[in-house]
Amino acid sequence: MRRKDREMPETFAWEVAGKCEWATLGMIDPSGEPYAIPISIACENQHIYFHSAQEGFKIECLQNHAQVCVSCVGDTYRLKDAFTTEFESAVLRGTAVEITEEQEKIHALRLLCQRHTPTNMDDFDQAISRSLSRTAIWRIDVVEITGKRKKYDAIGKEMKFGRME
Repeated sequence: MRRKDREMPETFAWEVAGKCEWATLGMIDPSGEPYAIPISIACENQHIYFHSAQEGFKIECLQNHAQVCVSCVGDTYRLKDAFTTEFESAVLRGTAVEITEEQEKIHALRLLCQRHTPTNMDDFDQAISRSLSRTAIWRIDVVEITGKRKKYDAIGKEMKFGRME
């Protein structure tokens, strides 16, 4: 990380990953070229889960090269009186593994649904019975996570080196 003065602790990075609306999954495609796509994620125990169709270009990429990078953006704020933006972000690196065991797939889908559609959980079991067999679930075993933030305090001074208010 070039801007070490904006680096945040690992716990902060996991908080950003846990609250981001969506993340970007970076992969290497079968021809060796980079490929990135937005995904919805849920985090648990140093793992990231996401769902997918069972086939398609993303699946080809993951099956060809399991090493991935995930980028998450948390809260942002564009300052009105300066050419800058407050932000928080997390970058995770790890290995993508397709989950095939039914109970872990259901667990991961429950995490995803509780995070992204919590008001619809009454319909979860019915949705699982309809779509589990045609839904792919992937887990990223995270080996590295970093967090970064640019934020100003109440008097306009940038909070550096993980300083919290």
